[in-house]
Amino acid sequence: MEAIEESHIAVIIFSKDYASSEWCLEEVVKIMECKEQRNLTVLPVFYKVEPREMRKGRMTYQRALDKHESKFRKDSEKVKRWKEALFNAEIVKQVSNHLDRTLLHVAKHPVGIESQVVKVKSMLNLESNDDVVMVGLWGQGGIGKTTLAKALYNSIMTQFEGSCFLANVRETSKDCRDLATLQDILLKDTLLLQQRLEVSNVDKCINIIRSKLGRKKVLLILDDVDDLRQLNALAGEGEWFGNGSRIIITTRDKHLLTCQEIYQDHVYEVKALDDNQARELLGKHASQTHQIKIDLVNGALNYAKGLPLALEVLGSLLCGKTEDGVDKTVYKESSRKLRS
Repeated sequence: MEAIEESHIAVIIFSKDYASSEWCLEEVVKIMECKEQRNLTVLPVFYKVEPREMRKGRMTYQRALDKHESKFRKDSEKVKRWKEALFNAEIVKQVSNHLDRTLLHVAKHPVGIESQVVKVKSMLNLESNDDVVMVGLWGQGGIGKTTLAKALYNSIMTQFEGSCFLANVRETSKDCRDLATLQDILLKDTLLLQQRLEVSNVDKCINIIRSKLGRKKVLLILDDVDDLRQLNALAGEGEWFGNGSRIIITTRDKHLLTCQEIYQDHVYEVKALDDNQARELLGKHASQTHQIKIDLVNGALNYAKGLPLALEVLGSLLCGKTEDGVDKTVYKESSRKLRS
């Protein structure tokens, strides 16, 4: 029972003799309770038995329930609970829709990410379903905001009825038509639609979002936001989403979060890697057969100043080079890549 309570998805295998087991029936009661109280996703699978047998209590299921009624005459409420749970167990036609939430690629070498995930999860207060919580991930470009957001998404997405990671919002929302496209993707991903709605009007789509997601517990990540109009179109108010929803926004502009009424206690500043983490990340990206000399490593670390993207670029440029093959052009090349 404790395992059921701690689960995000329950797959019930209804077999021919399922109803003959008192323990199985108690489990299905618990599962249906958690479905109502904790938003547990329930996926029935029918193995060599027709769904109507379970839902209407016919054939093998009816015989098994009759035997239970004979045994528990003084405790008929127990059998009533079993019947009700069996009847209410929903039939899901496309199990894959619920299970096929593909994990995001986080990073080739996710150094220092796990400890940050733990800190942000505490801000999200995932145990509470009383309201909608918005959290901002703030920091300079290349500091690892997107990497952290992806790791968070992978860690918690199964706790929600629907989820969506909108990447590169700044780059993909240059006009109203682009914003409508992002709104479409948001709805498609969170509602597990087979295709987009193709709504081209931003204001109209806002109303659709509020209507479709207003009672749905969703996880929405808006990555690299730089304009308030993006937030107004995609997550203007917490009331657009059902209780228990979590909205995570990554941005370089802290003032933008304040305008969205996300204040300091819900803003996580993504900081540079410490010296040990920076050295580890540089080493992983510069991996090679020849040992890089210590002064060369220290020079790269001093230049990168703990910025993960800089360490990745420098490590890749240093890979395979000897000390004689490294000069200031390496740093110029890394600066060019960081600017792009």
